[in-house]
Amino acid sequence: MLVSIITVNYNNAVGLEATIKSVVDQTWQDFEFIIIDGGSTDESKKLIAKYADKIAYWCSEKDDGIYHAMNKGIKAAKGEYLYFLNSGDLIYAPSTLKSVSEKLNTTDIVYGNLLIVEPDKQWVKFYNEKLSFEYFVRDTLPHQGSFIKRALFTQIEFYDEGLKIVADWKFFLLAVIRFKVSVIYINEVICRYDRTGISANPTYFQLQDSEKQVVLTNEFSSYYEGVIELHELRLRKEFIESIERDFFIQKYLSVKMKWKHLKKKLRIDKK
Repeated sequence: MLVSIITVNYNNAVGLEATIKSVVDQTWQDFEFIIIDGGSTDESKKLIAKYADKIAYWCSEKDDGIYHAMNKGIKAAKGEYLYFLNSGDLIYAPSTLKSVSEKLNTTDIVYGNLLIVEPDKQWVKFYNEKLSFEYFVRDTLPHQGSFIKRALFTQIEFYDEGLKIVADWKFFLLAVIRFKVSVIYINEVICRYDRTGISANPTYFQLQDSEKQVVLTNEFSSYYEGVIELHELRLRKEFIESIERDFFIQKYLSVKMKWKHLKKKLRIDKK
């Protein structure tokens, strides 16, 4: 079963070489490697040429953003499954693809966990085995940790190039909730994710939220309204519970203080 590994890069030669090494070092080699470069002006093109014998297809030309580049990779791919590993991200271990390949059969999306690499720490992000609309309102699946049947992009849609940050989230949302594709979660770390990209930058959080709001309103308005109502009910319940909790705490403290004062008074009266 052929897997297409698609790497998108722009002016990140250092990260790109690390990504390439993590791919070519895999013990399981039944894959094709595709690199879509956005016309880099650093050493990226020389680097790609250096590893040309390991790369099935590559191009270096101006594109219209990351999702346009990812779509170009999809169109060039021949594998039954697609795996998007952008420059700077690394396949977790040399044995990772071999381990995942044993789970690839007829399932539409196979996904696992990420090792999140930040400047001052590393931690594993675990993903839900059970997926729901409410889950996707607050989270997503990791494209760096997911193997997606190529046929789904024809069946559902390619990545929405009108979105700057959340097109992969939109694809997973449509695939799992609307089209009810088959999914399997494997509790393994798939990728070392470099958390310095645009989607993890606080500067873009507002844009991310606004893009999600547009997608949810346009594609799932009735679902979304229900989730909002449920969230408001939960907040109201938590607020009432906090008031009741504070009331009983204050009452308890008041009784405790009165009892303490009474015991003190009794000791004085005995004297």
